[in-house]
Amino acid sequence: MTHITFFVARADNGVIGRDGKLPWHLPEDLKRFKALTMGKPMIMGRKTFESLPGRLPGRRHIVLTRDRGWTAEGAEVAHDADAALALAGDAEEVAVIGGAEIFALLMDRATTIELTEVHRTIEGDAVMPPLGPGWRVEKRELGGPDFDFVTIVRG
Repeated sequence: MTHITFFVARADNGVIGRDGKLPWHLPEDLKRFKALTMGKPMIMGRKTFESLPGRLPGRRHIVLTRDRGWTAEGAEVAHDADAALALAGDAEEVAVIGGAEIFALLMDRATTIELTEVHRTIEGDAVMPPLGPGWRVEKRELGGPDFDFVTIVRG
């Protein structure tokens, strides 16, 4: 069975983005993200792909978009969740990296959430959808003075 893991940094008020970017700069979070996603296929929305500084080495970029004509170098394009997961093949774990619409679309299939809790109230235009019932915190570690790394699992 393929595990679907969400990778997300979320402010205390639920904000995950502003103007297509992360509304904070946390080098520790970026380092953890790289370590945990290396070698895995990543599913993301078009806006998330376009917000990246470039192709992230060592990972596949599966981009979910409704735009049938969209293409980009380094992107494998899918037009629905099933097609995106099919592109990931038999990977042991698929990393879903955003944005909010993609998280909402795949929420019922996710098995794990690697969450960076940013202990701030931030202005933003992208908010993490509610997790719903059935999730529990498996591990919490202090990441820095104003953020924690939290592993949340279903069940």
